[in-house]
Amino acid sequence: MSEAKWYGRGGESGEVVSSTRVRLARNLKRLPFPDRAGPEEREQVVERVRDALENGNSVLSKDVRFLDLEELSREEVVSLVERHLVSPEFISGRQGRALLLSADESISIMINEEDHVRIQVLREGQALSEALETADRIDTLLSERLEYAYDRDFGYLTQCPTNLGTGMRASLTLHLPGLTESGSMGRIGENLSKLGMVLRGAFGEGTKAVGEMYQLSNQITLGLSERQAIENLASIAGQLIEQERRLRKEMLSTVQWQDQLSRAAGILGTARLMSGEEATRLLSLVRLGLSEGRLSGVELGTVNGLAVEVQPATLMAAGGRQLSPEDRDRLRADILRDTFKDIKIL
Repeated sequence: MSEAKWYGRGGESGEVVSSTRVRLARNLKRLPFPDRAGPEEREQVVERVRDALENGNSVLSKDVRFLDLEELSREEVVSLVERHLVSPEFISGRQGRALLLSADESISIMINEEDHVRIQVLREGQALSEALETADRIDTLLSERLEYAYDRDFGYLTQCPTNLGTGMRASLTLHLPGLTESGSMGRIGENLSKLGMVLRGAFGEGTKAVGEMYQLSNQITLGLSERQAIENLASIAGQLIEQERRLRKEMLSTVQWQDQLSRAAGILGTARLMSGEEATRLLSLVRLGLSEGRLSGVELGTVNGLAVEVQPATLMAAGGRQLSPEDRDRLRADILRDTFKDIKIL
């Protein structure tokens, strides 16, 4: 990929927090929600949102490209999900849907998903305040040309009642091998739900954790300000981060875990074929080893980027061609072997 992407960088608390996301849901006044809108109304939304951004008074207008989902291949739209730029729901029906995407892919604006506009800002590491600030700037820019559906009592009006109010969902993607190994995730998830938080797989609602990656996000959007929601999320995340750090030290004091890390590094540096499932498992282990000083020679941000770039559809979209499962496994192994050939076991 020619442009440097946000997910190839490390950030604050990066050994545990892979990334931050802030998403704002907005709808246009006097137009039906997307699931009730006809083709002409959906097209009207696309044109108005595109015009508001591309012709707005902001440097962002020069930095984004417009993608019509109907013009993309199957591999290209699935790759958007793999790169966390859109939701799985967004690509389930492409008619009348479009995406505005920044060059480094840290900003994506979904048009006609569940709501007319979904502003999404992604950042490396723990960067909730920074992501919210950027999302607010984009929101302000769009509102200069768009009239949002807003109620004095309920706040921003959204298709799903759970998004009423601020329309904001913030989340952190957490790498939690220690807590997973301890068997605590079920109990933690139940406790978090009582606090207005949810812990799920890294691809959002309805997904399972893969590679010990979890998404922690707020559930309450009504009755709290955006800033309060961010502060609550950061506080809960801080507790999980500290627990995870403690458990990692206990885990890695055992020869069994040290052996797993060494084997993972060795396989990634020498394998000729690599399935997506095996790559995810091994990258999780190597990420743990690099974070805890058991391995060296590769940047943590590089591992974050690889976790995205070796996904099946993203491999094919980057190459612009169809690949058989074996061809994908071979190409994936080539990329990983080249990256990890000089990794050091400490």
